[in-house]
Amino acid sequence: MTQQLKSLAFSLAAAIVAAIVMLLLGILGNFGIYTGAFEMMQQWHMFFSLTPTGIIAGMIEAAIISFIFAYLFGVLYNKFA
Repeated sequence: MTQQLKSLAFSLAAAIVAAIVMLLLGILGNFGIYTGAFEMMQQWHMFFSLTPTGIIAGMIEAAIISFIFAYLFGVLYNKFA
């Protein structure tokens, strides 16, 4: 018997992790640390920047994208497992 993945819990955890990572990248980018990673995230995310508003917007954007993809992964995993 296979175990089912709780899609909602999995996607919420992924969204929280994504938001925390974006917060850390924004803070470290302001200090000039991990500028390469910050620049990549700035290219990939429409609203992410070094301003406090940009960091919060990037956190929200990353959380929403991560939630959607993790939820879809969980649903597909449960369907085919």
